[in-house]
Amino acid sequence: MRLLLDTHALLWWWSEAASLSPTCRKLISDQGNEILVSAASAWEIATKVRLGRLQVSIDLARDFSDYLLRDGFLTLPVSAEHGLRAGLLPVPHKDPFDRMLVAQAQVEELPIVSNEEIFDSYGVQRIW
Repeated sequence: MRLLLDTHALLWWWSEAASLSPTCRKLISDQGNEILVSAASAWEIATKVRLGRLQVSIDLARDFSDYLLRDGFLTLPVSAEHGLRAGLLPVPHKDPFDRMLVAQAQVEELPIVSNEEIFDSYGVQRIW
């Protein structure tokens, strides 16, 4: 199974936070699953670290690729098609990072690991 991680799910995985549901923890740890992390999540983490809105080590932003490699996660680049889809999505959700994740889930036909119930209104499969 191919899964796209929402940024908060990724951060909770790395911090081993209890906030990550047992279902998600099991799916992410299953070596048979392909775990994808959007380039938009890297952008979101770096932006929030720079603004002081994310209390994680600066090393996480600096060594992001190493963290992905350590866990065997793959990067999902942002394509022009993803950008267009994100820009054309209806308005219920204004967060640009989440809009990109929704667009990528739609275009790539990926379920997204997220607790964001608003994603359901965009017709993507959400796992939590």
